[in-house]
Amino acid sequence: MTHTYDVAVIGAGIVGLATARALAERRPGLELVVLDKESHVGAHQTGHNSGVVHSGLYYRPGSLKAELCVDGQRAMGDFCEQHGIPLKRTGKVVVASEESEVDRLDELERRGRANGLRDLKRLGRSELLELEPHVVGVDALHVPEAGVTDFRLVAEALAVSLPGEIQLASPVTGLLRQLDITRVSMPGGEVVAKVVINCAGLYADRVAAMAGVDCPVQIVPFRGEYYLLSDEASHLVNHLVYPVPDPRLPFLGVHFTRGIDGSVEVGPNAVPALAREHYRGSGPDWSDVAEILGYGGFRRLARRYWRTGAAELWRSVRRSAYAHEARRLIPELDADDLRAGGAGVRAQAVARDGTLLDDFLIVDGPGSLHVLNAPSPAATASLAIGEHIADRALTLLR
Repeated sequence: MTHTYDVAVIGAGIVGLATARALAERRPGLELVVLDKESHVGAHQTGHNSGVVHSGLYYRPGSLKAELCVDGQRAMGDFCEQHGIPLKRTGKVVVASEESEVDRLDELERRGRANGLRDLKRLGRSELLELEPHVVGVDALHVPEAGVTDFRLVAEALAVSLPGEIQLASPVTGLLRQLDITRVSMPGGEVVAKVVINCAGLYADRVAAMAGVDCPVQIVPFRGEYYLLSDEASHLVNHLVYPVPDPRLPFLGVHFTRGIDGSVEVGPNAVPALAREHYRGSGPDWSDVAEILGYGGFRRLARRYWRTGAAELWRSVRRSAYAHEARRLIPELDADDLRAGGAGVRAQAVARDGTLLDDFLIVDGPGSLHVLNAPSPAATASLAIGEHIADRALTLLR
């Protein structure tokens, strides 16, 4: 007879593992299984990011992102301390490069204070130079709560401490709801669960479709490419240094991150990916490309932002153009200071009208919950997201 679990979590990224942890803590003895198609945890967005622990500065007050990021960054600090995972509160400066950006910097400060960040400090030119002698701007905002960690280590610690099962190399191929259970099909067999939680990231929309959910969005993958500063140029950055972001888009612009190991990453940009797993060294998946181009929401998005997209693509193929963008913050940089780094793929939900979703999105299905939009700051907020999902999931088990 097939064993029936209380909950099956699809996706062993940091959000799926944090959700399983929260469920196990809320209801000891709950029978849990986490399924993932890869051979190790945290294989995609969790393992392909800059490691920034965000503070909650950018997000609209009252939104899920704002609430869960602020709570999550505090919980992440506690978790890393308990498990011996390095987390450095390096602080961040957000820099207005020209006067036209100062009003947007004012709005960021307003949002940050509304979200509970009490230690924000405005920096004039001289104060900015004290913190970052090589960064040029007309105004800046210092955010001491921001920092860096290694979210792969966080995912591994979550996996090791999880009382439930983790079944790796187990891609989900189908979901069938029968009365009060769901049969989760995989190439090697099936899992039966009372509740299914979809934390499949780059594939969340496809898993939702398997569950019979009328998905209001489609995942459109955006590739973020990083460079590393050369050893000779790494002294140009002390903290995390960000531009003022474009308020129309949920991307933060090319920025500088001094990581846990002391290296300095530059980036990422944001270009449409040619596959849901389009990392450096991997080629296009033309079926993914056809799916993206066939989606009306993407075509509407492309018509709206084609100039922005063309500029991002140009910077993607021309290192000199990428360096030109980075020089808006650090004029001393040269293209020769940039070394090719890694790349990540952001699972960005796009609505049918071409809107880029700016908040987390979690929808209900038959005996299931589906995390359909959880890009940055999801890693920072993961422990709080897990608690939020666990609250909703436990109501389905009553």
